[in-house]
Amino acid sequence: MVTTCSEAAPRHEGLRQSWRLLAAGALGIPFWLLTAGQLPPGHVTDGGYWFVVGDPLVALGCLLALVWRRRFPLPVTLVVVLASAASALAAGAAFLALASIAAHRRTAWTATVTAAYVAAAQYTVGLYPLRLAPPPPWLPLLLTAACAGIAVAVGLAVGARRAEVASLRERARSAEREQSARAAQARAQERTRIAREMHDVLAHRISRVALHAGVLDHRGDLTAEENRVLVRSIVDSSHQALEELRDVLGVLRSDPDRPEPPQPSLELIPSLVADARAAGLDATFTGTVPADPPDTTGRTCYRVAQEGLANAAKHAPGSRVHVTVEGAPGDGLRVTVRNSPAPAARTAGLPRSGYGLLGLTERVTLAGGELAHRPTSDGGHLLTARLPWPDHRGKRA
Repeated sequence: MVTTCSEAAPRHEGLRQSWRLLAAGALGIPFWLLTAGQLPPGHVTDGGYWFVVGDPLVALGCLLALVWRRRFPLPVTLVVVLASAASALAAGAAFLALASIAAHRRTAWTATVTAAYVAAAQYTVGLYPLRLAPPPPWLPLLLTAACAGIAVAVGLAVGARRAEVASLRERARSAEREQSARAAQARAQERTRIAREMHDVLAHRISRVALHAGVLDHRGDLTAEENRVLVRSIVDSSHQALEELRDVLGVLRSDPDRPEPPQPSLELIPSLVADARAAGLDATFTGTVPADPPDTTGRTCYRVAQEGLANAAKHAPGSRVHVTVEGAPGDGLRVTVRNSPAPAARTAGLPRSGYGLLGLTERVTLAGGELAHRPTSDGGHLLTARLPWPDHRGKRA
């Protein structure tokens, strides 16, 4: 049978409690034996039965009372230290009571109990007719104060250790909570990144498939060759979408040490525009970039152009689309996708996800840029993005 931590904790606490009570009882035995050695001969037989009966019973009662010292710390400790004045064997119980109350680290409690112990201990000096010569009045006071000081010092050390352990446990729990929160945040960020990558990868390809399928559905006057070209384009776009999706998902399933597949860059925008033109858009491209921008900037620029072309294919098939990329180091990189209004006779609109521009805005913002989109005065649409491009001196746009 397996014992859980919650079941083992009370068991360990009970063992520690028993050990402390046994140690307190054992500590009082030397005091009791020392007192017995100083009693006059025949003291017990002459009626001094308190030493062999009452003294042990008081000590036993003090030990039993200490069981409830954590539930009622101040009352139990006061009872024990006052009762210990009538029992030499209860010296260990009084010591444990003082140490226990000091471990709570409450000055008022400790001072009250210490004063009661020192005052009550003065009665113990005259409890039994010892054969020793009467000590000076200050000596019992000094000895009991020293014993109380030792007990209080032990208790304060135990209390400080408990506070330190509690602080370490709380820090460990706090670190676990923070680690869990960081892990949850990392998972959420990774899910967002995967969703954004999948949208960027699939939106353009699926838009082409849907556009060509819509042409096949609405155009009954196409020749066999034109139909074959459209079907071939649908097949190719579907295969490309599957390949790109496999690349994205492969990053999740692969070994962490395996490098990620090549990411799109600024140089691939002309081929992106060519694909859109092959899909039926009247797409053109103008680029005036004198150098290669940073990888993040170039990749973000590619995604902006891809999203603009995909949106034009979805919402304005057959329109004229012009992509412009310009910029220089220190001046920033600007990409513009402008499409004219859709022709009057257009195919049925494609379903809208509603998250493409939101994800693109987040991507551009993370890259340190700005994204804007608005309808134009002629009924078209304009998508612009401005991205930072540091120059060789580290100056940002």
